[in-house]
Amino acid sequence: MDLKSGYPFWAVKNGLLKTFPQLTRDHQSEVVVIGGGITGALIADELSRHGHHVVVLERRDVGWGSSAASTALLQYEIDTHMTELAKRYGEADAVLAYRACADAIGEIETLAAGLGDVDFERQQSLYYASNDEDVASLKEELSLRLKHGFDASWLESDAILAEYGFVAPGAILTQLAASIDPYRMAYQLFTKLVERGGEVYDRTQMETMTPDEQGVTLTLTNGATLRCQYVVMAAGYESQAWLPEKVAINRSSYALITDPLPPEALGKLRHTMVWESARPYLYMRTTCDGRLLVGGDDDDEDIPKRRDARVEEKAEGLANKVEALWPKLDINPTFSWGGTFAETDDGLPFFGPHEAHGPRVHFAMAYGGNGISYSMIGATLLRALIEGEEHPLAELFSFRRLAKMNEQ
Repeated sequence: MDLKSGYPFWAVKNGLLKTFPQLTRDHQSEVVVIGGGITGALIADELSRHGHHVVVLERRDVGWGSSAASTALLQYEIDTHMTELAKRYGEADAVLAYRACADAIGEIETLAAGLGDVDFERQQSLYYASNDEDVASLKEELSLRLKHGFDASWLESDAILAEYGFVAPGAILTQLAASIDPYRMAYQLFTKLVERGGEVYDRTQMETMTPDEQGVTLTLTNGATLRCQYVVMAAGYESQAWLPEKVAINRSSYALITDPLPPEALGKLRHTMVWESARPYLYMRTTCDGRLLVGGDDDDEDIPKRRDARVEEKAEGLANKVEALWPKLDINPTFSWGGTFAETDDGLPFFGPHEAHGPRVHFAMAYGGNGISYSMIGATLLRALIEGEEHPLAELFSFRRLAKMNEQ
């Protein structure tokens, strides 16, 4: 299934950075990671750096799934408010999830510094109320964050207009956020993996997966067999095909990117990502060369041909929304695209084993708007599970959470 349509900027900007071989022979490894996107790259890197032999399988070209379509906003702010998570799972777990996302940004920054040339840049995050009715919930959200030491502040409407040049009834300004080129980072991580003795194979697809007490046997569509001790399923929303029930819904998001804009036109947008309280929400960030990347207008369409047909209209609608906020900005989409992603009911990911496959098959479902931050968390969480260690988020991010979700 095609995961994206149109012309995703990262793939156009970078091209096919590197090719990897196909796996056409019987083989074995300690861990096999299924999926060659940014999630698979972060997990494979974490395992490899800690001494595990890793084989990565990608059925397309590396990075050519959802990662190429990602707008790569790195935030600790989860699509579901901390206040809402506190009501569902308790305040301690809500704070734990938010804190882990905050820590993940620093961990990604450290990784990026060691790789170089992945366009990592620290940003601020401005989360504005789309209407007067949302002000109270945002102030309640800010209050809980401040209670637990998160660096954030409230901006009234006059401050938003004076500093950011658009009209909104209020906003939360957060100091911790970042942006990155996820496509290039995935390639860089896989290149380092191969240098350490790991293996990456693209155009290689798994057909069957048979776990037993000692390990897992994978058969490939070309007939080859791959034996391993553990499997990590990091194939984005396609991973759900290996579960007996759906744990998330598929949604499509749309995006556009402009030509580089002059710094005086962008103002504080140059170093501030902006998103709104409405759902689905409009969001935007800049690239390191001053392009404005705008996304949103999500829908529940996951049929590629139908999604493809909507890209141009969606891009025009997104441009109009931005111009309505900043009438002096002329938003001319240089490239526009759509991508299909998965979204859980509570906005949290799933990491770890599922009873349908036993303890040797781990899922890495970094679903939602915080996919890259979640993937960084999942990398350390899954390594802990594989090494038989405890992790503070292992329970909250496990499939056992489904029972609690179904009770509500």
